Amino acid sequence: MASGSRHFLVVTFPAQGHINPSLQLAKQLLRQGARVTFATSISAARRMSRLTDGGVSSDERLCFAPFSDGYDQGFRNGVDSVQDYMSEVRRRGSESLRGLITSAAVRGRPFACLVYTLVLPWAADVARELGLPSTLLWIQPAIVLDIYHYYFYGYKDLIVEAGCSADSSIELPGLPMKLARRDLPSFLLPLDTYAFVLPTFKEVLEVLEKETEPRVLVNTFDTLEPEALKAVGKFRLIGIGPLVPSAFLGGKDPSDTSFGGDLFQGTKDYKEWLDSQAVGSVIYLSFGTIAVISKRQTEEIARGLLATGRPFLWVIRPTENKLYQQQQQQEGGGEDEVVINCMEELEKQGMVVPWCSQLEVLSHQSVGCFLTHCGWNSTLESVVCGVPVVAFPQWTDQGTNAKLLEDVWGTGVRVVRRAAEKGPEVVEAGEIRRCLEAVMAERREEVKGNAMRWKEMAMDAGRAGGSSDRNLKAFIEDVSGGPHYP
Repeated sequence: MASGSRHFLVVTFPAQGHINPSLQLAKQLLRQGARVTFATSISAARRMSRLTDGGVSSDERLCFAPFSDGYDQGFRNGVDSVQDYMSEVRRRGSESLRGLITSAAVRGRPFACLVYTLVLPWAADVARELGLPSTLLWIQPAIVLDIYHYYFYGYKDLIVEAGCSADSSIELPGLPMKLARRDLPSFLLPLDTYAFVLPTFKEVLEVLEKETEPRVLVNTFDTLEPEALKAVGKFRLIGIGPLVPSAFLGGKDPSDTSFGGDLFQGTKDYKEWLDSQAVGSVIYLSFGTIAVISKRQTEEIARGLLATGRPFLWVIRPTENKLYQQQQQQEGGGEDEVVINCMEELEKQGMVVPWCSQLEVLSHQSVGCFLTHCGWNSTLESVVCGVPVVAFPQWTDQGTNAKLLEDVWGTGVRVVRRAAEKGPEVVEAGEIRRCLEAVMAERREEVKGNAMRWKEMAMDAGRAGGSSDRNLKAFIEDVSGGPHYP
C-alpha cells in the first residue's frame, strides 16, 4: 500500500468549539495507524498548548500546518467584521490548502482524504479541483444537520411558520420529536442577527449534493441519535463520537486528558476547592468561549445562585469582564466598579474563575449539576461524565441541544425566558433557582439515573471495539483502499 494511502488532511475553523473535536478526531486517526496533517489559522495554533515551535507534536505522525487568515492576532469580537473575516478565511485558506495538497503529493506522501469542519465548504471545493476525496466533519448533533437539510430542501415554509409563532410546532420526517420555535437552530428564526450565516450552511449541503456517495463524520454515537443518523437517506451519516479525550472514555492513556481539551492555560486553584466540597454538591456554570452574557442576565444568575445556598464553580471569561466594564462605563459607572454587584456574597458561597479544564471539572465527584449554554461539545461532555444539566441555550444549535437534553434523554431541565420591560428576554433569578433545585434535589434521582445510563452508552460507543470505533475504522478502510495493520 502506498505510503500516503492513510494520510489525512484535517482542516478546521479556528474556533475552540471546532478545534477540540477536530483534534480528537486526529488522535483517533493516529490510533488507527494513519498519519494526520492538521491545518488551522496561525492565531488558533498559537493557543494550542500541544503545538511545538517545529510544528510537530510528540507523535511524529501528527504534523501541524498553520496558515494565515489575515487575522494573525485573532478575530476581535465586536470590533472586526464577521463577513470580512469569513471572506479572508476562505480566500487565504483556499490558497494554503492548494499548496499543502500539491506539496504533499510532490513529496510522495499524498493525502487519502481531506476532512473539514462545517463552515468551510470551500475546502471541499479545493479538494475536488485537485482530485482529492473530502469528508465533512459535522460538529453539531445529527438532528441539526437534518433540520438544515429539510429547511433548504422542501420544508422551509413550515419551518419558518413554526419559527414565527411561540404556539406552533413542526414534525419533520424521521426525527424523534416535535420542534417548537425555541427548539430550532437560531439561524432559522426571523430577525436573527446571524442569519447571514445561512448561505454557508446551504453551501455545505450543496457541496455534499455534488458527491456521488456523500459521507459525513458526525460527533455523536449510534445509540444517542439513532433516528437522526438515518433520517436523510441521501447522506451517509457516520457516528464517530463522542470526540473527547480517551481517558474520559475509560482509555488507558492518562496523557490524553489534555490533548484537544481546553486550549488556554489558567488557574488550578479550583481543583483544591472542588476536593474540599461534598460529593454531588457543586453547581458548575459555563457559557463556553463565544457567547457573552449581558450584565443584567449575569446579575440574575448571581441572585439565583445565592438563593440556592449551594456551592458553585462559575467560569466568567476575562473578555466578558472587559465587555461588562465597557457597558458600565457607557451607563455612567466607573472603571473600578465591580462587574457583579453581589460579588462579595458570591465569593463566600462559591468560586468564580476565568478558566477551567471542563472535562476534569465535570468528572469530579463533587459536581452535581452543570448549568450550560448547551454548545454541542459541552452537551456531549455532560453525557460522557454522567452529569445532570440545567440547559441555558443562547444561539445557533443550542436550543435544539437543550430539547434533546430535557425531552429526549431526560438528563436535565431547561430554563424559561421572560420578556423584560427593556431590552431582550432574560431568565430571572427565581427561574434559575427553580431549575437548579429541580436537578439538585426534587428530581435528582430521576435525572441522575438517566445521566448515568447515557454515560454508560457513551463509554460503550467510544471504547475500542465500540460502535464509533468500528465506524471510524470502516471509514478509514473505505477511503484508503482496504484494511491496514499498523
